Amino acid sequence: MQNTITQEFISSPQKTQLPLAPVAQNKVLLQYIEKRLNKIFFDEVNSSDSIFKKVSNNAVYKMALFLSGCKTRACSIGIAGETASGKSTIAYDIINTIQAFADEYCIDNVITRLNTDDYYYDRSEMVKAAGSFAEFAKHYDLDVPEALELELMKKHIKQLLFGDTVYLPKYDMSGTAIRRDNVTKAEPSKIIISEGLFTLTEKVVDAFDFKIYVDVSHDVQKTRFYERAQARGLGDSADEVYENASSKAKIHIHPTASNADIILSGEADRAAYKDFVNKILSLVEEVHYKDIIPSR
Repeated sequence: MQNTITQEFISSPQKTQLPLAPVAQNKVLLQYIEKRLNKIFFDEVNSSDSIFKKVSNNAVYKMALFLSGCKTRACSIGIAGETASGKSTIAYDIINTIQAFADEYCIDNVITRLNTDDYYYDRSEMVKAAGSFAEFAKHYDLDVPEALELELMKKHIKQLLFGDTVYLPKYDMSGTAIRRDNVTKAEPSKIIISEGLFTLTEKVVDAFDFKIYVDVSHDVQKTRFYERAQARGLGDSADEVYENASSKAKIHIHPTASNADIILSGEADRAAYKDFVNKILSLVEEVHYKDIIPSR
């Protein structure tokens, strides 16, 4: 999958694939926002150092539906990619940028994050029996979707989208393989966002309105992996863990790029992701917080 994804942008969205009933409530605003979004995305996709490798036409139209208020419920965003692709960093930058905007305009409950990694099954007893996490990792495969309780994650996302408060699990990534359930209180918000290796896999992908895949070159991904392995104390098992992660990514992660509305470059400057989100937020500011009524 790496280095094989080409840029793709179609300016005319396939509107018939989505329900049109809500659109009639504010057609002028929807058309205005859609036009502006198309320009924002088009300019970025065609820039020399674009953060995008693919943007589907439907993603832009769906975004216009939510930003215009034609879709009134919360929206959900899923971000996937292989280990060390940059997905967590991108998710944090999106969250922090949106939260800064929300703080400026005193918007409550704007974004809630679920970490896919927190849904790993508790394997702490297996780590103890093995004597260390490094030994445990040699014999237990963490790089397959079956290592996580993705059904529970999907249930939690749906509950948040329906306006329910949820208590999320917390998985210890320091090497104990402990998962504690019902730890983190998650309030329903306007945006539900989740990232992880298997976020776009079959058991959970249809919980998301917007599906994002982060693509990265092999060399960059490998360098990042070994830096992280050293920090986590994987020691001599790092090579074996990496080879397993890479082989399993080809089976379980790379194919999920086909589920994505948007494919991001995992190698863009962090400021570029933030700048793009701020362009979207500037449009939100214009149409919802500055009393500007768009004309046809």
